[in-house]
Amino acid sequence: MQIPRIYTEQNLSLHSETKLNQSASRHLSKTLRLKINAPIILFNGQGGEYKAEITMISKNSVTARLDQFSEIDNESALDIHLGICVSRGERMDLIIQKSTELGVTEITPLIGERTEVKLNAERQQKRLNHWQQIAISACEQSGRNRVPAINDLQKPTDWVGTIKSETKLVLHHRNANSLKIISPTNSVALLMGPEGGLSEAEIENVESSHFQSLALGPRVLRTETAPLAAISMLQAFWGDMA
Repeated sequence: MQIPRIYTEQNLSLHSETKLNQSASRHLSKTLRLKINAPIILFNGQGGEYKAEITMISKNSVTARLDQFSEIDNESALDIHLGICVSRGERMDLIIQKSTELGVTEITPLIGERTEVKLNAERQQKRLNHWQQIAISACEQSGRNRVPAINDLQKPTDWVGTIKSETKLVLHHRNANSLKIISPTNSVALLMGPEGGLSEAEIENVESSHFQSLALGPRVLRTETAPLAAISMLQAFWGDMA
């Protein structure tokens, strides 16, 4: 059985005992049915991970002793900031999950002119919390020790003005380039529009902010497929999937 990996926001230190939160404790004791002395791995997003052992199980909590620290780092040298217009249903959940597995550093959900999803302030915060938890779970599963930030929702036209990445790309079929002709880089911002695509005004704004159009091939990819294909290509060309 694979040793469970658990994320916690708590400060962690070697040879100490940590009482895990209710959600993590329930997962370990109720879902996985682990017992005292069972091995687990803990990480808090600050780099590295701790091999630990369960020392106490109560009704609502699990306590673990941190026995060994490993500086293991599975992060890509390529910094990828994904700006993605919010999709309907479970598509956005899938994009968050898989892009985290593929190694993105940061994700900003966007609300464009043609975005069909409407979220008031309360629903926005709930979705952001939900997406952050998806990213955490994806890190636990994939072996990452740093959790990508899920930023507040923005308009694409506002987001592009904040980007400091060396290379700026937008998935768009018009006048698009192949990744082969774009110079290698250490950091890239990748913009993906909604199901109906970015509007002409948004495209003009993006291009004025020095974003280059990127094509992924001759076929039309679905909203949830295109960013994942693009991230895989970026990691293969410039990251750690070569």
